[in-house]
Amino acid sequence: MKVKVLGCGDAFGSGGRLQTCFHLEAGADRFLVDCGATAMIAMRQHGIDPDMIDAVLLSHLHGDHFGGLPLILLEAQFVSRRTRPLVVAGPPGTRDRIWQAMEVLFPRSSEIS
Repeated sequence: MKVKVLGCGDAFGSGGRLQTCFHLEAGADRFLVDCGATAMIAMRQHGIDPDMIDAVLLSHLHGDHFGGLPLILLEAQFVSRRTRPLVVAGPPGTRDRIWQAMEVLFPRSSEIS
């Protein structure tokens, strides 16, 4: 297994660190553990294609741990035209919280398939 720290900072970017996001490779599988709002920036900096992520595992639902997920979902819809599933797992209420974030940040985006 390979682990790459894409971000380990707090919500405020203290010390110039990006928000929490870890990239794990286990054989052919690619996962993110947490997905802070700066996750897309970090993935681009490290040459990680968001379309190659198989799953996102969320430790909890603070914005600095899941705020990048709406951007990954929008890229999957409009840029890469992702055709395979992206598994998202987290604590109870994850589905509703992601839907709410999508609607706040990009109104009606949660309705697009």
